[in-house]
Amino acid sequence: MAGRIRIAVQGKVTSAIGHGLRMLIRDLHTVLGEMPEMGSHPTGWAQIVIRYVLPEDGCPDEPEAFGFRFKESASGPCMEIIGRDELALVYGMLYFTERYLGVQPFWFWADQCLPQQKRIEIACESYDSLPSKVRFRGWFVNDEVCLIGWKEPYPPTREVWLHVFEALLRCRGNMVIPGTDLPKTGVHFEVAEEMGLWITHHHAEPLGAEMFLRAYPGKNASYKEAPELFERLWTKAIEKQKDKKILWVLSFRGQGDKPFWENDPSFDTPEKRGAMISRVIRKQYDMIGAAVKEPVYCAALYGEIAELYKEGYVELPDDVIKVWADNGYGRMVSRRHGNLNLRIPSLPAEEDTGKHGIYYHVTFHDLQASNHLTMFPGSAAFIRQEVEGAFAAGADQYLLLNCGNIRPHVYMLDLLRVLWNEGKVDAEAHLEQFVSSYYTSGLKELAGLYRSYTEAAVAYGPNPDDLAGDEYYHHPARRIIGHWLQGQGAVADERLLWATGECSFLEQVRSFEQRCSEGLAQWTAWLDRCDKVIAGLAEEDKQRAADHLRFHGALHRSGCEGFLWLCRAYAAYAEGRYPQAFVCASLSMRGYEEGLHVLRAAEHGKWNRFYSADWLTNIESTVRNVDTVRRFLRMHGDSPEFFLWYKEFLMPETEKHIYLENTHRNPLSDDELAERLHAHFEQNGQLL
Repeated sequence: MAGRIRIAVQGKVTSAIGHGLRMLIRDLHTVLGEMPEMGSHPTGWAQIVIRYVLPEDGCPDEPEAFGFRFKESASGPCMEIIGRDELALVYGMLYFTERYLGVQPFWFWADQCLPQQKRIEIACESYDSLPSKVRFRGWFVNDEVCLIGWKEPYPPTREVWLHVFEALLRCRGNMVIPGTDLPKTGVHFEVAEEMGLWITHHHAEPLGAEMFLRAYPGKNASYKEAPELFERLWTKAIEKQKDKKILWVLSFRGQGDKPFWENDPSFDTPEKRGAMISRVIRKQYDMIGAAVKEPVYCAALYGEIAELYKEGYVELPDDVIKVWADNGYGRMVSRRHGNLNLRIPSLPAEEDTGKHGIYYHVTFHDLQASNHLTMFPGSAAFIRQEVEGAFAAGADQYLLLNCGNIRPHVYMLDLLRVLWNEGKVDAEAHLEQFVSSYYTSGLKELAGLYRSYTEAAVAYGPNPDDLAGDEYYHHPARRIIGHWLQGQGAVADERLLWATGECSFLEQVRSFEQRCSEGLAQWTAWLDRCDKVIAGLAEEDKQRAADHLRFHGALHRSGCEGFLWLCRAYAAYAEGRYPQAFVCASLSMRGYEEGLHVLRAAEHGKWNRFYSADWLTNIESTVRNVDTVRRFLRMHGDSPEFFLWYKEFLMPETEKHIYLENTHRNPLSDDELAERLHAHFEQNGQLL
């Protein structure tokens, strides 16, 4: 095929098929340089025909099955993209652009270069898709602050969601939770429905209903006290969605995504808690069943509900897909709650019949050690083991993947694409395929960087999933600062016991210092290797490698450096060495500021402002916190003149006893004083 391709569609063009055509036409135009011609001309005119399956096609009798067929027409060979339903036709069109035009699933998010071609060669051989391993597979667009801050309007516009959902469809995903608690005025649900995706719900918002306290401000959010108010919200949600493609999530958690008994202490036993959850879920189930034809139900076995279910206190209807969750760090065990980390297996037992699925994270936000801005720190082999293990346990009907802000996580999202479609993956073969799909040079070296990324990660605990993401350097650091400046240093900070175990506050600080010292060396070595690889790449690959590899290592390194010097600042403070503590705090601030420079450097071209709403890891907040520490420390011995440390350490001895105050009392700024004191202490071996 070459030049102006002629395309015809047989049958009704639904909104989902219309979006598929939009993407097909755009990709043909991009690669061939000619805008395709659409028409409903007589048979034989089109070179590409898009239609539903006919009995004689022999296409697999599966939902979403698609294929390619070929025939000769009056105007030459004709390729037919066939599908059993609208999503199948969308998948067929997108697979056409991947297979024959080279458009990869994450072309937009990974800045793939698409070279123009004069013609494309297509062998006239029939093709049929294979059924996906997982029936319902998709993304939870969660903690999506980068998508929120990227463009000026709030909530995110259609432009943003089109790219999100296109990538999901290119992965052959078919369901989505489109965002987290976004305003009703947003178009996220509308665009997802237009593009043919099933909609599912957050486990804290069962049935997609409005949160109780939003609807009834000032009321006590107790189902025991006011069941009719909850049921009114559920009825409204069912009525609004009953004619749409919905995977109905049944659940009962408290307001703000926490156990409901935290606000109702009368539920003080597992029996009482399980009985209430079972009662509520059965009520939701019956309400949906009375209003919706052939509904698909899910129950999120998340957190405390999973524990109660495994202990036999929660009963679920037989046809509900039970959704098990990893711990946020990729391991299929219960998640850590504060300092409590029971690590109870989170998979169905052999005797647990019915349908099962999983909720899985390649990115997480937990105010402890999760990865939010950076790639998942574990290996592809680790994810393969966990997900394939879940499939082997029967949890293969549903896979909801926390995709975060997409751009930082394309490698692992692509790995999960293979897993949910094929049911297994060769991690090494996938890595080679992934690198060759998005880069044109240095493929072996780039694969080595992706592979060794996990080896550089900070191991903060004994388990293989205890690997630090970017939040490890910021949330614990800000906790330490708060504990310190509140004058609580005589006792340990209980909020940090998950990372340090039982010990004094100074020992807690020393523990983080040790981990970050090791991490600084590891990430520095990895970045050195990264810089050498990038220097040898073709020009078109250098920026991509900087954004999708170096970016992550640089954030880790800056976090390690900032946290390391913060810990040293506290140690010096505890010894009464206030000027040295001030210098260490300044070095900490400089380390953390480097993280801000890394974010800004990645905001070029279409990515302008992408990290502007970093409100979760919140590097800028850490910088401000450390600056507060620095100002606090200068009060210890340099106040009130803010000239005393200059006089003690920096003023020439010949001047100290004869200077006139009116010519020597312009205090140095914090930055200048820190820089000059640093040089003085380094020269005299007095810093550490």
